[in-house]
Amino acid sequence: MTSTNPAAADLIARSNRLGSDPRVTNYAGGNTSAKGSATDPVTGEDVELLWVKGSGGDLGTLQEKNLAVLRLDRLRALPGVYPGLEREDEMVAAFDYCLHGKGGAAPSIDTAMHALVDAAHVDHLHPDSGIAIATAADGERLTAEIFGDAVVWVPWRRPGFQLGLDIAAIKEANPQAIGCILGGHGITAWGATSAEAEERSLEIIARAEQFIATATAELAARGEHPFGAERPGFAPLEPEARRDRAAALAPVIRGIASADRPQVGHFTDADVVLDLLARERLAELAALGTSCPDHFLRTKVKPLVLDLPADAPLEDAVARLAELHAAYREDYAGYYDRNAEPDSPAMRGADPAIVLVPGVGMFSFGKDKQTARVAGEFYVNAINVMRGAEAISTYAPIDEREKFRIEYWALEEAKLQRMPAPKLLATRIALVTGAASGIGRAIAERLAAEGACVVIADLDLAKARAAAAEIGGTDVAVGIAVDVTSEEAVVAALRETVLAFGGVDLVVNNAGLSISKPLLETSTRDWDLQHDVMARGSFLVAREAARAMIAQGLGGDVVYIASKNSLFAGPNNIAYSATKADQAHQVRLLAAELGEHGIRVNGINPDGVVRGSGIFAGGWGAKRAAVYGVSEDDLGAYYAQRTLLKKEVLPEHVAAAVVALTGPDLVQTTGLHVPVDSGVAAAFLR
Repeated sequence: MTSTNPAAADLIARSNRLGSDPRVTNYAGGNTSAKGSATDPVTGEDVELLWVKGSGGDLGTLQEKNLAVLRLDRLRALPGVYPGLEREDEMVAAFDYCLHGKGGAAPSIDTAMHALVDAAHVDHLHPDSGIAIATAADGERLTAEIFGDAVVWVPWRRPGFQLGLDIAAIKEANPQAIGCILGGHGITAWGATSAEAEERSLEIIARAEQFIATATAELAARGEHPFGAERPGFAPLEPEARRDRAAALAPVIRGIASADRPQVGHFTDADVVLDLLARERLAELAALGTSCPDHFLRTKVKPLVLDLPADAPLEDAVARLAELHAAYREDYAGYYDRNAEPDSPAMRGADPAIVLVPGVGMFSFGKDKQTARVAGEFYVNAINVMRGAEAISTYAPIDEREKFRIEYWALEEAKLQRMPAPKLLATRIALVTGAASGIGRAIAERLAAEGACVVIADLDLAKARAAAAEIGGTDVAVGIAVDVTSEEAVVAALRETVLAFGGVDLVVNNAGLSISKPLLETSTRDWDLQHDVMARGSFLVAREAARAMIAQGLGGDVVYIASKNSLFAGPNNIAYSATKADQAHQVRLLAAELGEHGIRVNGINPDGVVRGSGIFAGGWGAKRAAVYGVSEDDLGAYYAQRTLLKKEVLPEHVAAAVVALTGPDLVQTTGLHVPVDSGVAAAFLR
């Protein structure tokens, strides 16, 4: 495989253009291919090859490593050994015997379509407009009306070898055709050149869009809407009220979506979502579910829909969600039981992936933030499909049996089994205060590295956002501003956390400062400031986090970064050490109170962490060095020499202790203080 091959280079460029346009296809959806020739390194002769997007790739970000490269002579021989429709899945294994060279991606189920269609370049895409026609009750008639004989209708068939044979035969029988509409699925287009294939794909999409737009405008002129009239009481709340309601419901809904296994959430209140939620036909259309396999594999066959107006009392909404969840699980189990065969994979979970709340928005869920966000994006695609299909006809997705055959497909199960094992803290949502630098930054970085989604909360918003950006994109970390001494600011921080990731599981009370003064020089302002930040701030953060954790019903962890000074009586440190002792006792008190909710509360007692510390850099280091009669540059070494291990404590050591306390190995531990001080005998726990 070589990046200099013109066919492969053209394919990658075309794929990136098509994949970057949401009108054309969705994330990781669709596949493209190119045929060409390259020199066989064994024979030195030219060999015909197929380059095709491999399994799991994304067109918008496609690179050479995401392509599968196969020999066309071997692919074209496969129909001769095809055992028939009932055994077509066996053909996927045969693709491995057609591979050329080393590396590259695994061939996808759609490889046969690209290999067998007699065209140098083939695009298979999932545009909303194309799927709207594909899911219309009279899609075949509409295809002829819109495109004449330039685009051919292909009845629904599950993706696979037989579909590849079908499309190849249709192209051969219709030499004038530029592509086809795949019933219930999407579109396929082809061309003699990469430019021609791309042009034809875009032409099919544009003509479909124009036809739907005209029909929608005609409905509007008659005062009609594809989703019906607006439903009284279900109009969107005002933006601020909408976000407040979403934040109040998010932990509850995440708990619902995580009954079988923990999930990360995503929230959107985009206009396209709010419009559907305000309409009379919401329940009817939602019950029909999505159609395109790319959609329902990520969104489940249908969403859970709250059937209360947006301004219903919060407690009523929470109670009703619990009732609807029980009904949803029963309904999903029935769907599984009706369709499962003796060799079907076990039911993977009966919780919804999409929850629709009228007047508020959509909550979507997945094994990580990206999966949750993409699930929401796919349901937006599904809304567009429903609206388009209802504007030109009647939305008629593939039937339940076909959906089940894809959702519990042996090939899909095999793909899931090949996925890497989840990281230690996967699905966990963490809020770390004072996380833009020092110990907090190290904790945030380590939690993210272990798979957690992290909210970096800091007094300095710019630094918090910069730290989040360096750790990863917004699917991994976000930065927010918080003054932990302010009750309103802490409430807002938890609001932003649950809206960013769906809830909260792990809170690290790390924000702090220190003013080193003897008793007689310590002012009430010094005392109040340190107690406000660390004692009051930790209390406020723990309280608001506990509210969300209790609403989720998933347990959780609260970790206090206290200090060895909570036990050790050092000189000239009355305010700092007293507030650290306050934090240390908060750990014990909250462990006793929150245990019944599965919330563990533990503390960490570091010795002086000099390197990377915002506290030490802000003047504390110089003052402590003066107390001990050493230079500030030697303070870390001084601290190390007074310990039993003679080693300096670094931010990453504290971060490691946080992971140990919140990971899977100490799940029965609460109310514990872990020393991270290299051994300070005077601070031993008693």
